[in-house]
Parts: sequence; C-alpha cells; structure tokens
Amino acid sequence: MTTQNDQRYQQRQKKIKQHIDERIAVATQDRGLLLILTGNGKGKSTAAFGTVARTVGHGQQAAVIQFIKGTWECGERNLLSQHGVEFQVMSTGFTWETQNRASDMLAAQEMWQHGKRMLSNALLDLVVLDELTYMITYGYIELTEVIQVLQHRPQEQTVIITGRGCHRTLIEMADTVSEIRPIKHAFDHGLQARQGIDW
Repeated sequence: MTTQNDQRYQQRQKKIKQHIDERIAVATQDRGLLLILTGNGKGKSTAAFGTVARTVGHGQQAAVIQFIKGTWECGERNLLSQHGVEFQVMSTGFTWETQNRASDMLAAQEMWQHGKRMLSNALLDLVVLDELTYMITYGYIELTEVIQVLQHRPQEQTVIITGRGCHRTLIEMADTVSEIRPIKHAFDHGLQARQGIDW
C-alpha cells in the first residue's frame, strides 16, 4: 500500500532525476580537465592521490610531481609507483627547513622540467602537480610559463594542482576547484602525525 509520504518521496525523486538528466544531456564536451585542490585544510594531496588510484584502476597512465614533501616517506608513492606511476620528487623537502632560496629555486626548476615533459606527453591521462601553488607564490616557477604549458598540453590530459593559496588566474582557468577548509586538526591539539594516516 502506497502512502501519501511515499508518493511525495517519489515525486521529489522524479524531480531530482529530471534535473540530473537535463544536466547530463547538456554536458557534451569531452576533454581533459584542470582541477585545483586548494585551501588551508588537510587532504588536498590525499584527494589527488585518490584520483591517481582511480586512474590507474581504469588502466590509464598517471604521473606525479611532489614539489614540497620530498624527504618524507610517502605511502601513496610506495604503492602507486608499483603500478607504473612515475613520481618525480623535489629532493630539498620543506622550504622552511632548507632556508636556502637558491637551492630551492634550482630544485623547483629541475622538477618543472619534468613537469613540462609530462604535460607534453599525450600518453599520460593524468598529471598531478602536488604543491605547485607554493612554487608560484615563492617565485620559483613563473606563473605565465605554467599557464602557457597548461594551455598547450594534450587535449585529453587531465591535470590536478594542489596547494594553499592558488593564484586567481589558475582558479579562473580551472574546470573544477575545491577549497578544503580546516575545522579541526589533530596536530593543533598536540597529536603527532601518524604513518599510514598522515603520510
């Protein structure tokens, strides 16, 4: 026996389905995307690596550049490199530890050469530029060059850029932008970072 509540529920669901079907019908473009994961909250790189895992799970090719966390062990890198994902890692680690602008800039430029190679490779379905936003903010890599390379990448290639304070021009260029906002963080309450959870 169908109740009045059941009927209202069905009507609401039909409207939702109709709205979604209409949106799907007008989504006719098929090309690679530019995604940006920014904001001060935790989880930007983690979300990007999740997309890498999804890409690999579909038998597609992915590559990653890590611009900041190079000296840390990385569980995602340990796993994904076993499945053919190329990782290029900036060996200097955190810039506040090196305290040497010249060496940081040199390391960033070296990584960016790999980035340009990846962003010209039509065989790569996904390229992750992890923490690239910092390299632009610090002036290690020129924004204008990043824009130019992104605009001339293979049409089917998707790029994910992560990091705080993403430049507004990149945000305007992007197809999808997610801002991760901090509510609470364990570290702020004296809890140590945990292997398998934080790295």
